[in-house]
Amino acid sequence: MSQPIKLENLSLSFNHKICFENFNAVINSGDRIAVIGDNGSGKTALVKTIAGFTGLLEGEIDVPAGISIGYVPQTIEKYPQLSGGERFNKALSSQLADNPELLILDEPTNHLDIYNRKSLMDMLKRFSGTLIIVSHDEELLNKNADILWHIDGGEIKIFRGKYSDYKTNSAMIKSSLENEHRTLQMERKIMHDKLMRHQERASKSRKRGEKKKEEAKWAPVAAGTKESGAQKVAGKQKREITEQSKDINERLAALRINETLKPSFYLTPSSVSFNLSVSGGSAGYENNKVLTEINISIAAGQKVALIGRNASGKTTLLKALTDEKEVIKSGVWITPKKENIGYLDQHYSNLDYNTTVIDFISAIVPKWTHREIRKHLNDFLFRKNEEVNENISLLSGGEKARLSLAAIACRVPQLLILDEITNNIDMSAKEYIIQILSEYPGSVLLVSHEPEFIKKTGIKDIYIAENNKIKFDFSGVI
Repeated sequence: MSQPIKLENLSLSFNHKICFENFNAVINSGDRIAVIGDNGSGKTALVKTIAGFTGLLEGEIDVPAGISIGYVPQTIEKYPQLSGGERFNKALSSQLADNPELLILDEPTNHLDIYNRKSLMDMLKRFSGTLIIVSHDEELLNKNADILWHIDGGEIKIFRGKYSDYKTNSAMIKSSLENEHRTLQMERKIMHDKLMRHQERASKSRKRGEKKKEEAKWAPVAAGTKESGAQKVAGKQKREITEQSKDINERLAALRINETLKPSFYLTPSSVSFNLSVSGGSAGYENNKVLTEINISIAAGQKVALIGRNASGKTTLLKALTDEKEVIKSGVWITPKKENIGYLDQHYSNLDYNTTVIDFISAIVPKWTHREIRKHLNDFLFRKNEEVNENISLLSGGEKARLSLAAIACRVPQLLILDEITNNIDMSAKEYIIQILSEYPGSVLLVSHEPEFIKKTGIKDIYIAENNKIKFDFSGVI
C-alpha cells in the first residue's frame, strides 16, 4: 500500500442515537488497527464503508486507486452446508488468494475452536499487509493490533499501543473518574445542605421582618429598605448556590462509569449438595455414536470448562446432560433433573422475542410483585423504564445475555450450562458475565473457545472433547 487511506469527518447516526461524529484518521501501510466498542456502536458500519460495501456514513473516505482490499464479514451467507468456523476459513482463504494490501476482518474468532484460533493468530502474525480487525477477543487484540479505534460516547478515540496497555490506561482513568465522582457527590450534598440552610434562614428572616412590621419597631420606609437589601443578598446567594449545583450535576452526568453487576442467588441446602457424574458413558444419535468413554465428575459449587475442536461432540454432551430425547446414551449417568439445569446457548433461545423485558420475567415468576420483578431486573442492570419495557427482539447481544441469565436466576438451578455465551457480545457484557459467575453459588459447566475468558472466570478444571472422548485435561492447555 504505497499511499495512505484518508478518513475525513466520518459520522454515523440514527434517529435514536449518535454513534460517532467527525472522525478523522489516516491508515498507513503496515498499520494494524483494531476497532473496539460496545454492541451497536457502529463498528461494522465503519469497516464495511472502508471496504466499499455500504454508504451509511457521512464524510469522505479517500482510497487511492489500485489498492486491493480483502474483506471477511461477521456473518457469512455463502457455504450454507458448512459450520460457522468452516465458512470463515473458506471465506478467508478466498480473500487471501487475491493477495490484498488491506485485510479487514469483522469478528473473525466468533466461531473458531481453540485450534483454529491459534492458526488464525499465526496467519495474522505472518501477514505483511495492512490489517483492520473488529473484535471483542482480548487475545486477538493483544497479539495483532497496535492501534486501537475505540467507539465510545459518540466519538472514536485513537490509542497507540497494545490492548493490555489501553486497559491499564483506562483503569487509571476510571479510578480518577470514580474519585472525582465521589468528590462531586460530596460537593453536591454540601451544596444541597447549604441551600436548605439558606432557605431556612431566609424563611426565618421573612417571619422576623413581618413581625417587626406588625409591632412598628421601625418606620415603614426604613423597614422596606432593610427588607429589600436582605432579599437581594438572599437572592444572589441562592442563584450562586443553584449555579454551583447545576455545574456539579452536569459534571456528574458527564462521568461515564460502568456499573457493577451484583445479582443475588439463593440455593436451598438440597441444591447445594448436588453431584454430577458420568462413568463409562457414551452418547450419540441413531447410527452415529459421537462420544465414547465419557468420564466426568462435577461437585457442588465446582466450576468446569469444556473445550475442544468444532464438531468434537461438546454440544452432544450438553444435550445428553439435559436429557434431550434425540440423544441415545449408555453408561452410568447421575445428573440433576432437567428443571434443575439452567442452559444458556449462544443464540439465547430461552428468550421470547415477541414480548418485552418485564413481561418476559413476569411470565416466568407470575407470583412476584411488580416491585420484586423490578428489583430482580435492576440486579442485571435493566433499571430505566425504557429498558424494562423494551421489546426483546431489539436488545443488543450483551443485553440478551444479561436477560437470559436474569431469567435463569429467577429459579436458581443446581447446574448452570453456558454454551459459547461470549460470541457476538462486547467487552462490557463479558465483564458482566464474569461478575455473575463469580457470584453464582451453584455448579457451572462453561463451553468456550476463549482461553482469556475462561481464565478470567477463575475456572481451573478443564475437560477436553477430543477423538470422540471426554477427558480431564492434565496438560494445562488453557
